[in-house]
Amino acid sequence: RAHTLTVLFILTCALGYVTLFEETPQDTAYNTKRGIVASILVFLCFGVTQAKDGPFSRPHPAYWRFWLCVSVVYELFLIFILFQTVQDGRQFMKYIDPNLGVPLPERDYGGNCLIYDPGNETDPLHNIWDKLDGFVPAHFFGWYLKTLMIRDWWMCMIISVMFEFLEYSLEHQLPNFSECWWDHWIMDVILCNGLGIYCGMKTLSWLSLKTYKWQGLWNIPTYKGKMKRIVFQFTPYSWVKFEWKPASSLRRWLAVCGIIFVFLLAELNTFYLKFVLWMPPEHYLVLLRLVFFVNVGGVAMREIYDFMDDPKFHKKLGQQAWLVAAITATEFLIVVKYDPYTLTLSLPFYITQCWILGIILVLTWTAWRFFIRDITLRYKEIRRQKQEHKNERDKCLSNGDGLSSMVDEQNGNKLRERKL
Repeated sequence: RAHTLTVLFILTCALGYVTLFEETPQDTAYNTKRGIVASILVFLCFGVTQAKDGPFSRPHPAYWRFWLCVSVVYELFLIFILFQTVQDGRQFMKYIDPNLGVPLPERDYGGNCLIYDPGNETDPLHNIWDKLDGFVPAHFFGWYLKTLMIRDWWMCMIISVMFEFLEYSLEHQLPNFSECWWDHWIMDVILCNGLGIYCGMKTLSWLSLKTYKWQGLWNIPTYKGKMKRIVFQFTPYSWVKFEWKPASSLRRWLAVCGIIFVFLLAELNTFYLKFVLWMPPEHYLVLLRLVFFVNVGGVAMREIYDFMDDPKFHKKLGQQAWLVAAITATEFLIVVKYDPYTLTLSLPFYITQCWILGIILVLTWTAWRFFIRDITLRYKEIRRQKQEHKNERDKCLSNGDGLSSMVDEQNGNKLRERKL
């Protein structure tokens, strides 16, 4: 931290030298942007040196402190956008990129859903080639990294399938969600998402079996060993296998449901933010947001798991987890403010029925698993003990045993029932 404080001092001196000895341009917008960038750089340098360390230490704790500070900056930016008018907020994006602030047409991925189009003799598979754009590798790498965050095959598959149902449900709001059935289930769920989850689980298996025995770089005699040590610096310092066990208690079940809900909301925010702020899908800001969530999401998931798994040691939820939740909620508030008309478009009746049925099934299973089932098991256990007591009493009477032993057994059984 002493070295990083030196860097902070040098950066401040350099910024002061620039402002004092150069001729300040007369462009107000340029000076404003330059001042904001300089302020953010100073805050990031301060946070990297003074912020609290998170659960990860590789490749370096300062790396994760940097992303924590970026989370604060991004949240402040979202708050600023939230308090602007819709027109001012969209035009403010021009200060970041002059090409923004222009309404963009939404691409519809539905339409002709024939896998093999006999009407097109030159290229009958043109529908498939049209869908194979840059979002295919993005889906794969995205779910590969999400698997490394969640570390559970079932949760990843549930989130993947649930998001496809959300796309079906909300395609009347965003044309971008309108896709062919085989694009939903074959290309997305099975090929892109499924393959990414599979590769992620294989990587998790390798990390769980890897021997974590660290040695100083200069203590390794061979150059090959030194290079291997440098590469392994970007792997975890130690490994914790996530065992979510959602059905073990009501608390863990509600926590897992909350994690899935926040994941799905963050995914939806990606599409709705592009829609309300007029950003094209291939814009670099969209990619930077995804890179940001990849880095902060892994830390947040580890903090949530530590808080759930060992609440006595981790008495408070981690700072990165709180920031991710706040960022997701603020993004949703921006979407609600900037385009309430789109969000209030009523769902088709059959989709509403499906979601009501699904919610009722989940609530019914929750009530049965954590309330009715426990009461039933407790009642059965009491009946079993009473039956055993009755059999023992009949046996004692048939053998001519004394009344005192039977009374003692009755008192013991009553005490066990009371404890139960």
